[in-house]
Amino acid sequence: MAEKDMEFMYCPRCGTKGTLEYRNCRHWVCESCGFDLYNNVAASVATILRDKDNRVLFIVREKEPRKGYLALPGGFVDPDESAESAARRECKEEAGIEPEQLSFLCSSPNTYEYKQMVYKTCDIFFTGKLPVKQAEGNLLEYLTPQKGEVTGFVLESVRTKEDIARLPIAFPSAVQALQKWLENNP
Repeated sequence: MAEKDMEFMYCPRCGTKGTLEYRNCRHWVCESCGFDLYNNVAASVATILRDKDNRVLFIVREKEPRKGYLALPGGFVDPDESAESAARRECKEEAGIEPEQLSFLCSSPNTYEYKQMVYKTCDIFFTGKLPVKQAEGNLLEYLTPQKGEVTGFVLESVRTKEDIARLPIAFPSAVQALQKWLENNP
């Protein structure tokens, strides 16, 4: 998104027209009242959940961006929420499950475009195991897709970088996280 696209007509504090300047692709400053608003990075989380056969659970996205593509269960961190709590909450919301043995894996920058707005994110990735009860049976019968967000689920064997490359994964940061996960699990 170009700097020109980030212009506001009026200052949200003083209401003066044409005095708000977007500086360094980072923050807005009002020349009239000194209002200063930073365009900070948003935090998001995702979890690589594996079953007893080391297959990875993916959701199928129901909406843009990247509708129909595969993603790891995840989403944005809410205000006053830790990344770990957000990862657990998102797994529960998107798939109806609570991961076991949640561990930090890595983080990666990402760009998330939604409704003609570009959000720069720091995607925080965790690993976890599917709950034992679900992992022993037919996993897909235990999952509950979040209405409006998830159309279905896919379990995929991810043992090589070629396995990752063949999958229609929604976000490059998830590809990077899966590659890091492979490095840690040869």
